[in-house]
Amino acid sequence: MKRASGCLFGMAFGDALGARTEFMSVDQILRKYPPNGPEQIEGNPALVTDDSQMALAVGEALLAAPRPYTASTLEQPLREAFVDWYESPENNRAPGMTCLTACGKLKLGMPWREATVANSKGCGANMRVQPVGLLNGVTDVERAAIAQFQAALTHGHPTGLAAADLTSKAIALIVDGVQPEDLVTALKEYAMSQRKIYHEDWLGDLWQQPMIESPEMFIARGWDECLIRIYRIEAAVKHGDKTVDPCKATGLGWIAEEAFATGLLCYLLFPDDPVGAIRRAAVTAGDSDSIACLTGAFAGARWGLDAWPADWVERIEYKDRLAKLGEAWD
Repeated sequence: MKRASGCLFGMAFGDALGARTEFMSVDQILRKYPPNGPEQIEGNPALVTDDSQMALAVGEALLAAPRPYTASTLEQPLREAFVDWYESPENNRAPGMTCLTACGKLKLGMPWREATVANSKGCGANMRVQPVGLLNGVTDVERAAIAQFQAALTHGHPTGLAAADLTSKAIALIVDGVQPEDLVTALKEYAMSQRKIYHEDWLGDLWQQPMIESPEMFIARGWDECLIRIYRIEAAVKHGDKTVDPCKATGLGWIAEEAFATGLLCYLLFPDDPVGAIRRAAVTAGDSDSIACLTGAFAGARWGLDAWPADWVERIEYKDRLAKLGEAWD
């Protein structure tokens, strides 16, 4: 079935489709792409954004790092991959300011806890975490720590960490065969179980921020914000209206917990239609490329590579890099 490849290519397809509608209202999107929004990825290659570029950076760092994964073995590969992205001439796809700021400081050799933007929970923390959810041979604790660590190098807000962890967990659950109707409950239980778990071996003293009395208090703040979005997903799925902009239920997606929630909601509204899911995600008033990129990752993790149009697979930018990562985890 090639679920890992399906996830990574789905991420890129959603990214490419949503890139054309980012910063537009739904009405503007429908006027530009009548009658229902963009139907196809465009170009050869069909270009992606910084979302997919940074996910490739995370994936390639995971392949380069020696096992077992620890903060000390993974930091340098991640740092190098992020700096390579920062310096790349192809880093011209409206990258987020948090990622640019933090990666610029990483380039200067600053310790990551000084480079990270401590108050940022932008969606750059979890738009790139998909490869962590695909890892083989890691425990749940290790996956959670890796997901949060890769986020922490640029986004130091606890909600950025929790949302990246939650996104990674969702992909792992889908790959393991958890059905759409059971996914929200499983994620709610996971989030509640993690509220006071701080991965100190990985995150060190990141928690020491103003008004924070303990590491448990720090990370619980992030999980509580994510839980609010999970409850909103639950309500929106029960309502089941596919015609209303999903952003109205779960948020515009510029911040981490909203990108996770709205991306997952689009998948759950179209659980048996991967292409329909990313088309819905692209017709949103918010951060459409990040929302659709996450939707594509969730849908592809369920249905595998064959769910996507073959000509899309041939035309997507970075197809060889995507295929290499997919093969590593399929």
